[in-house]
Amino acid sequence: MSAEVTSLYLVPTPIGNLADITLRALEVLKSVNTILAEDTRTSGFLLKHYEISKPLQSFHIFNEHKTLAGLITRMQQGEVMALISDAGTPGISDPGFLLVREALKAGLKIDCLPGATALIPALVKSGFPTDRFAFEGFLPHKKGRQTMLKKLSEEDRTIVLYESPHRLIKTLEQLIEFFGSERLVSVSRELTKFHEETKTGSVTEVLEYFKLKDVKGEIVIVINGKEK
Repeated sequence: MSAEVTSLYLVPTPIGNLADITLRALEVLKSVNTILAEDTRTSGFLLKHYEISKPLQSFHIFNEHKTLAGLITRMQQGEVMALISDAGTPGISDPGFLLVREALKAGLKIDCLPGATALIPALVKSGFPTDRFAFEGFLPHKKGRQTMLKKLSEEDRTIVLYESPHRLIKTLEQLIEFFGSERLVSVSRELTKFHEETKTGSVTEVLEYFKLKDVKGEIVIVINGKEK
């Protein structure tokens, strides 16, 4: 296969509002042979909305090692694939990077389209410095969690974390423990959706605010860096 032919497209999808997909993303999804999706049910809704009918195959954290070799072989034989995640840019805090790594090892051409990702809107809305920041994705659930928090408490850059709604309160309580109650944080949830909200203030203020709410949706936590 010619090195100029793209075998794998990484296609960002909306993080909430379906209108946020790009025209180029739609063109690519309509042109490929197969679409690899983190959750075929979630992605199926998006594809149906835009009347895209292409073979859809599951590729997620529980099956990626078993399916990698087969996918690479199929692309080497000329099949063109697009990888999408449930929301945002594939490869960010999901197993997409494994497919990218193996495709590069195999000499396949990869194109990554620009598009949605939750961390940038949350970062910009926080009002904290954006010239330098550290994106840490999801904190470890158990092993290494406290060690990571202790390390991050000394970070002078703005810090961006992802968190699930049922762990938000615990994480904010731990931020008080390791960062201090007055460290400024900004918590965004349901970005681009109808119930989107962002709460910014000291960790104590933000914790008390969310303690009174039934928290739903994906969470982005932005933490002001330690003052030098």
